[in-house]
Amino acid sequence: MTMAEHTGRAAAIARTYVEAIANKDIDTILEVSTDDVACSSPIGKLSGAQAFRGFHEGFARMIKSMTVLAVYGGDDQAVVIYEADTHPVPHALTVELITISGGKIASTDVIYDSAPFAEYMATVRPH
Repeated sequence: MTMAEHTGRAAAIARTYVEAIANKDIDTILEVSTDDVACSSPIGKLSGAQAFRGFHEGFARMIKSMTVLAVYGGDDQAVVIYEADTHPVPHALTVELITISGGKIASTDVIYDSAPFAEYMATVRPH
């Protein structure tokens, strides 16, 4: 599948970010993010680099493969769309609205259908 892309400063940063997600490169994710980065997703809200690291480390453990479908953006905001094949849920379509401040990611709003993940978690027995 060919990736659609609109170029701009935010789009370039978003592209680096989403490629780092696909490569499970947490250090690069943090390098392109502010120290007080905020993240909102169906599992809640978090802020700060350490919390953002934990969020992405958890996601990286689930990813089997990921395909970036599109990156669009201007100077201050970008949207990335990707499909993640994860251990609990195959073909999880995800969209992130990324806001840039000072040349880094200040916030991201992660949008995906959390129902299949919740269904999987209901089947997992505690250790």
